[in-house]
Amino acid sequence: MRPFFAALLFLLAGIGRAAEVEAIVFVAGDMHSAYDRMAQFVARIDRVRAENPGVPLAILIDGDTFELGNAVARRSEGAVEFALFAALAQRAPTVLNLGNHEPEFFDLTETVSRVRATGVAVVGGNVRDRATGKVFADASVRVKLGAREATVVGITTDRLATFRVAVRPTLDLSDPVVWAKQNLPALLQNQPLPILLTHVGVKADRAILPLVPDGTLFAGAHDHLRFVHHEGRTVYFHSGSWTEFVSIARLRPTAAGPNWEVEQVRLAADDPVDEELAQLIRATLAQQLTSAETVVVGHTARALGPTDAATFVVEAARQATGVDAAAIGGTTFGAGLPAGDVSRFALDACVRFDGALFVGEVTGAQLQKILAHANQGPDTPFAACEGENLIAVAPTSINPEKRYRLVTTDWGARNAKNYFGDAAPAFAERPELKLKAAVIAALAPAK
Repeated sequence: MRPFFAALLFLLAGIGRAAEVEAIVFVAGDMHSAYDRMAQFVARIDRVRAENPGVPLAILIDGDTFELGNAVARRSEGAVEFALFAALAQRAPTVLNLGNHEPEFFDLTETVSRVRATGVAVVGGNVRDRATGKVFADASVRVKLGAREATVVGITTDRLATFRVAVRPTLDLSDPVVWAKQNLPALLQNQPLPILLTHVGVKADRAILPLVPDGTLFAGAHDHLRFVHHEGRTVYFHSGSWTEFVSIARLRPTAAGPNWEVEQVRLAADDPVDEELAQLIRATLAQQLTSAETVVVGHTARALGPTDAATFVVEAARQATGVDAAAIGGTTFGAGLPAGDVSRFALDACVRFDGALFVGEVTGAQLQKILAHANQGPDTPFAACEGENLIAVAPTSINPEKRYRLVTTDWGARNAKNYFGDAAPAFAERPELKLKAAVIAALAPAK
């Protein structure tokens, strides 16, 4: 009987823990038309909902759902993405915070209108229409979570150059930190469940973090980073990109008040899917892909998730130039690489931007300094977490006195001060070498 009673006690304890959960909030950002994970994201929500019957749910999308570089998304004008919004809104109250990639296929006024038509609320208080002076979306929205009500505030990046060229003249972007200082006290103070969504990056978030009430659920995005940081009872986190992970925030009662716990769950391309959305994705790909995009450019022995694929690409750049180390900005990368044949479309989803490679020379001490701020992830101390994240590969042993050659992309060379700081070398272009060509050379030949 002892094993039976032990199992019964374990079951009762599990039920007790589940009963403590007052609400569950799903958070994702920087999806960028990740068709290989969208249906899996919806299915994971259904699974958690089934495992927690009666627990109130909400879904928060922290910007950049769309990707202009996805040819299928561009030609279909985001048909899959808008279907995703509709599927989410059918399951739980859903809020979108505007990111710089939201107006990829329409101007921001029409984009917001189309998103709202799916049943999704839109926030983004520091983005105004330059012609009218009016905001494109509300600064905040209220979401019922059982007996409690959450106030969700949204803030968008003011880096105009990150928006599509055609929409830039229509935008009046307020500095996110200045806007937060002027507006967050009135919006979030004394609210039972304050929630903040920012699509501004870690550097701006650091200045915003002291402004939020203790106990805030604070989700950031834009840098494609992933981590969870606790500041008192406030939980500040980023969920990564391309829906490789989803953050699941659970609200539990404590003596000090309601407390959030954030779990980050990996989604794989072979995870269970919502079949309705998966079928739409398959049909849209079949209808929109051209023969040039389905051509096979190489082969892989195994599937690589977005994180591993980015490292593979950086190593390919290093091999192509024959240098000692390589460091490329993290937002260059998108989806992973599939097992087996790699099409041009899959390569374009993995490597978002092409361009010439640039080579410079640094001392070992400079290289060590660069590497100390590269490859930021969940284990990176928060104090060392910066927005301009480099994905880097380098020798395991570095002599500070020795000189090393380092390769980056044209974007990294043009923004060397932002990415490399005072350790930035003088980069020289290798015009005959392009990033995507280097990746194709590193892939196994197509079979």
